[in-house]
Amino acid sequence: MAERDDIPSGAFGPAGAFGLAPSGGEPEDEARIALRRDRLLAALTLTAGVGLALATPFALKAGAEFFLPTTAALVIAISLVPVLEWLERRRVPSALAALTCVLLFLVAANVALAAIIVPATEFFRRLPERIDRIQMNIAPLIDLYSSFEKYLNRTVQHLAAAGPVKTPQTAAVAPPSSILELAASSAPSVIIQVFFGVLVVFFFLSGWTRLRQRTITSRSSFGGAMATARVIQNVVDDTSAYLGTITIINLTLGVAIAGVLYVMGMPYPLMWGGIVALLNYVPYFGPIAAAGLLALGGLMTFHDIWVALLPAFIMIGCHLVEANAITPLIVGHRLTINPILILVSISFWSWVWGTAGTLLAVPLLIILQTVVRAAGKPDIAGFLFEHGTLTKHGQPNFTASSSDAETVVDRVGGVA
Repeated sequence: MAERDDIPSGAFGPAGAFGLAPSGGEPEDEARIALRRDRLLAALTLTAGVGLALATPFALKAGAEFFLPTTAALVIAISLVPVLEWLERRRVPSALAALTCVLLFLVAANVALAAIIVPATEFFRRLPERIDRIQMNIAPLIDLYSSFEKYLNRTVQHLAAAGPVKTPQTAAVAPPSSILELAASSAPSVIIQVFFGVLVVFFFLSGWTRLRQRTITSRSSFGGAMATARVIQNVVDDTSAYLGTITIINLTLGVAIAGVLYVMGMPYPLMWGGIVALLNYVPYFGPIAAAGLLALGGLMTFHDIWVALLPAFIMIGCHLVEANAITPLIVGHRLTINPILILVSISFWSWVWGTAGTLLAVPLLIILQTVVRAAGKPDIAGFLFEHGTLTKHGQPNFTASSSDAETVVDRVGGVA
């Protein structure tokens, strides 16, 4: 084939065909082409990351039967790691220490179930019988605002003409008194998810020490081993510290509310204290829901509206003291989280997994925030639109020996 002499040089641009550097090009051309290649890789990475971020919530929601128990089990297991390490430092075998942690958690969950769900089932089963008392208690409030709302007068007249509400005839069903009874009365899928979650917690804890050592010692550089160890330790410390501290604070708040309600003569004070402690895990929305439930319980119990609303007012006052004085003093600035991030996390995880996602929102936010803080934030967008590079030049690479990696493991408190 004859060569084309009529094609001028540089017709495909200064860098050759399709913008690639011709063989034997100048160093400046090679650097320019390398920068274009890096920008292309950054654009592809950014596009893939955006697509993955958009698809992940829908995948988590569609696969909730798998992802929810797995995530909950991992959060519980991470919070139990300090107990596991405490047992292992006392020469308890890993499998036995993991089994002890799982049994302690199951006992605590069973006690919470017996203290909250059993009396709550009986208490709210009587709700249709107490409608008359609730109407009588809120009658002054209805009269107070009836002059401002015309349709409210018709509602009051309708309620007055309707007479007492007849209690529907329903078969009495004994509430579950333990986790086994609750599991037996639940759907088979729930039983499988609970059993799967327990197994995940056990196997995660039993292999935690070996997994952590293998993850750290497999790094190719001493700096990488130190960074990995720091991330793992920070995730464990922050998650367990938050959950442990918040659990103690919530239990104290629940006991205080239960004591006040016991003095007032409100039925099932331990149930109400447990509800307050459980809902207080959800920032902002949980205390509001707890106050609303206490107001409903007071209206079902007491005849005077102001006495009926007193438990809700007491709970709000105790929560304000706890949230603005006690918790910041104990938790400190280490685990301080932006309130906007908390609201976004609660909204997101409640949309994905409902009530369970609401309870997991803050621990998952702490884990993500700890990893991002330790690993650093990627600046792919800055590289695309400014003058960055995908790789940092001039970084020393220290090759870590096995003894160095083991030193890192021991330095972060690992169990040999």
